Amino acid sequence: MPGPIQSIERAAAMLRLLARGSGRMGVGEIAAALGLAKPTAHGILKTLQGVGFVEQDAVSGKYQLGSALGELGAGYLDANELRSRAINRADALAARTGESVRIAAPVHGEVRVIHHVFRPDNTSQALELGEVLPPYATALGKVLLAYDSELAAVVREAELPALTHRTITDRPALGRALTEVRRTGWAGEIGEYRSGEAGIGAPIRARGGLVVGAMGITGPIDHLCDGQLRLRTALIAQVRDAAQAVSRDLGGAQ
Repeated sequence: MPGPIQSIERAAAMLRLLARGSGRMGVGEIAAALGLAKPTAHGILKTLQGVGFVEQDAVSGKYQLGSALGELGAGYLDANELRSRAINRADALAARTGESVRIAAPVHGEVRVIHHVFRPDNTSQALELGEVLPPYATALGKVLLAYDSELAAVVREAELPALTHRTITDRPALGRALTEVRRTGWAGEIGEYRSGEAGIGAPIRARGGLVVGAMGITGPIDHLCDGQLRLRTALIAQVRDAAQAVSRDLGGAQ
């Protein structure tokens, strides 16, 4: 087994030092307290500052603990904040694709729809806000299942009932599908949840690359697929671009 990673140990020690102190500390003070070279301490501090774990005072240049540390115990980004940060991107995706757009997030071991934009065609549609999606049978669910260990643990212990004749219920086949999601950065489903409906989803990432949600489109199979029943490349690109734009807004993608 590999040994401990020194840079992470030093970063942890730095956070403990700042938590123990009564005020802000300069780079030199921190380096001296931890027995580090000043350039090394400065590099670690800048990395911690980049993820929000430390903050630098604009006047004194000294460092203190950052607000992001307090978010760790609260799931980092709650569903309401994610929704508010992604609404404009979701509206734009619906306008570009002509399809329904949904954003989902993992909530207490479930995949829950936290935002839904209707197809912009004035047809009769039902609001799906708050709907719980089967993780193994939907594009949004597969995205979150591929990256969320808590959700994966729940699914491992659950039954995988067939919702249509196309639903993946074989666990090795599902595992291969999730590996492909991680490889390509998107997920698809064709008639697995509802007959006649297809979906495309992509991950939304927050700072550090953590997947906090998924954004995607759903619509009739003949809208999302070509004549060979393959999801259309242009739509996949549009979904990925929209999710990446939200991720950039959250500091999770460059």
